[in-house]
Amino acid sequence: MKLTEDNETLAENKVLILYILNQLNKPISNDSLLTLVLGAKEMNYFYFQQFLSDLLESRYIIGYTKEDTTMYKITDAGIKTLNLTDDLLPGIMKLKIDNALKKEVDTVQNEKHAVSEFIPQNEKEFVVKCKLVQNNITIFELNLQASCREQAKLIATKWEKEHEEIYPIILEMLTKK
Repeated sequence: MKLTEDNETLAENKVLILYILNQLNKPISNDSLLTLVLGAKEMNYFYFQQFLSDLLESRYIIGYTKEDTTMYKITDAGIKTLNLTDDLLPGIMKLKIDNALKKEVDTVQNEKHAVSEFIPQNEKEFVVKCKLVQNNITIFELNLQASCREQAKLIATKWEKEHEEIYPIILEMLTKK
């Protein structure tokens, strides 16, 4: 594929990205989005980045950084544009995307996910929220006070990396007679 290809092919690639973002209905990282796009259509990484840049510039998608990861989400203008241009995507491509997304959603919903965040109370105090989520339901939540940003970050990181070891210990201690 060349960026000098006809306008319909270039538009199809942008509509593909909008379609995926719309189907997800939640922010997605650059890498995950690229993986989904490549699952539906062969595309050069640099062209993919250019299409993202064009969509950002047109304000059809927004991008932001979350914990050193760039995340993308479709905007209302992007949804309107997708509704007008949806027919550019072949049905087989939509089916591939829908199947890939269904597998991803099923996998994510059945897994337990550790989530953490720390919120500054003032310059020296932070509240660290550690959660365990399964099927979009919080099954465990613990709020801790940290005395500095470094400690808060350490607790949050440790929870996300080692929750499979920490959670059973806490549960056992709480249910022990």
